[in-house]
Amino acid sequence: MNGLRTYDDPCGIARALDRVGERWALLVVRELLLGPRRFTDLRAGLPAASPNVLSQRLRELEDSGILQRRALGPPGAATVYELTPWGRDLEPVILALARWGSRATPIPRGDLSPSALVIALQTTFDPDPADLRGRIALVLDGEPFCVDLSRKKLAAVRGPCERPGAAITADSRSLRAVTFGGQDLHRVRREGSLQIEGDESLAARFLASFKRPAPATG
Repeated sequence: MNGLRTYDDPCGIARALDRVGERWALLVVRELLLGPRRFTDLRAGLPAASPNVLSQRLRELEDSGILQRRALGPPGAATVYELTPWGRDLEPVILALARWGSRATPIPRGDLSPSALVIALQTTFDPDPADLRGRIALVLDGEPFCVDLSRKKLAAVRGPCERPGAAITADSRSLRAVTFGGQDLHRVRREGSLQIEGDESLAARFLASFKRPAPATG
């Protein structure tokens, strides 16, 4: 484990926590779940993590085989971090943890990063009627995502869409207010913080397809 703290317990849970149990580790995985990120992108998505701590977590996750670094070619030469196939196996764990934690109260007042908000959309998607299908080009805080809807399932990846049925551009706070905060879509559009292009009916049905989980009871 290259000097990392360990539970020294052969249980699979303990061995998993040896690798992703440190503070910020799972949130780094969250930020990478939808696609590669540069260090500056990770800093933007995790603003409360200091650069030194974030660098340390990235090294630990790389040493554990959960993520890897990759150099982008010209013209925009840069290094990105991305999950390995073993790291991507954490996706159902992250989504299940998101569903479980979304019932915890009180809700902190901070904002969601675009990646965190898209994952929140994935874990609360509940269309009515259930036959909502289509493709949405979603741009949050300038960051593009491609969202595919099929049979009560929402799949999302970071990046542009080919032939979307509708395009939604918004800041994360406004989209969160519409999908989870009960804000009126028409009002938010009039204010200019959310724009829709293409199939407006598809976009409106999509935005109405998320339900805030009921708070957990002891």
